[in-house]
Amino acid sequence: MLDAKGMDGRSLIRRRAGLRLWLSAGWLTLLCLAALFAPWIAPKDPLAQDLFLGRMPPFWMAGSEPGYWLGTDSLGRDVLSRIIHGARVALTVALVAGVITCLIGATLGLLAGFLRGWVDMVISRLIDIWMAFPPVLFSILLIAVLGPGLISIIIAIVVIDWTRFARVVRAEAMAQGAMDYVASARVAGRGRIGIMLREILPNVLPTICVLLTLEMGIAVIVEAILSFVNLSISTDDPTWGGMISEGRTAIHQAWWVLVFPLITLFLTVLSFSQLGEGLKDRFDPVLR
Repeated sequence: MLDAKGMDGRSLIRRRAGLRLWLSAGWLTLLCLAALFAPWIAPKDPLAQDLFLGRMPPFWMAGSEPGYWLGTDSLGRDVLSRIIHGARVALTVALVAGVITCLIGATLGLLAGFLRGWVDMVISRLIDIWMAFPPVLFSILLIAVLGPGLISIIIAIVVIDWTRFARVVRAEAMAQGAMDYVASARVAGRGRIGIMLREILPNVLPTICVLLTLEMGIAVIVEAILSFVNLSISTDDPTWGGMISEGRTAIHQAWWVLVFPLITLFLTVLSFSQLGEGLKDRFDPVLR
């Protein structure tokens, strides 16, 4: 009976993890397709203004206008079209900044955790110094120096967040380096680089995947925050943070300008987080 209950419990956890994985992957896939085909599927031009249609409510409310499914903002711009085009900015920052941050931080963490010695000392001291700077103020300072734009945002995220990968991967590499299979590989005559790439890296990879998806969610939040304070791309271009900033000032007259991009931002960040957890549950060799 205990074994049967244990099996039922594990199968329930596995089904929940699978559902979480597919739901988050489904939302992100839908968002990626919308961003990729935005010029063709967006119902309106996201920059087109019509003051006569300003603050038009969504389609299910009285006073709505056909074709404006989620209403308009104060300048008469279509909210749905701006959300779709804003996804292009958010996902570009998430993908590029997340991958570059992962490559730099994971590589340094893997080297520090496995090679130890002076390599670990130098990288660890560099991490400690880097993490002494407040991340939000550091990012704003970098954007102010580099100027607004997608490239500046990506550089700021990479410069600030590589330490997160480096610290976690270093700890995982140190733990894996103490395992018996690493000692067996040394006895078998494998070189240090071979052990690191063929033995340590595959077992650290699930953790790196989780960190990567979390970093993509963080990058989306950072871009939204910088757009909120007008430190992202041009204020005319649609961004979720810019829409939230505009909707905040008219929440009582046009709540939809704030609520819909906020919901989209929340679901995207949540999906990145749950995708990472689902991938770890699915592919982690220890859990399997």
